[in-house]
Amino acid sequence: MIVVDTCGWIEALADTPIGREYQPLIGHTDELIVPTLIQFEFYKWLSRTLGEPAANEIIATTQASRVVPLTSEIALFAADLSREHSLATADAIIYATARTHDAELVTSDAHFRDLPGVRLVAKKSR
Repeated sequence: MIVVDTCGWIEALADTPIGREYQPLIGHTDELIVPTLIQFEFYKWLSRTLGEPAANEIIATTQASRVVPLTSEIALFAADLSREHSLATADAIIYATARTHDAELVTSDAHFRDLPGVRLVAKKSR
């Protein structure tokens, strides 16, 4: 199982060179876990960038995967991970969701570097 971080969804939709590395992952909906926080962040970006009608249409693609809501268990685990690894709240929740479901977090955000269960997709130099 995998969790694609919000940056991966955005890059994949934008069809950037790094996004093309995320596209096959997003295409495997049977292996994909989508935390509701990622839906929030992605929808916020989509509606601001493309408008609400397009955002609603595109965010529906996340529903084809296993959507995981924020539970008390995940929230408390995220608080521990936030303290332990100095992660921002949203990042800790996404990471905790992945860890709770034994999923690999795939991201391009360097602050996840060297954390267990994380695959870093390096940003390309321009």
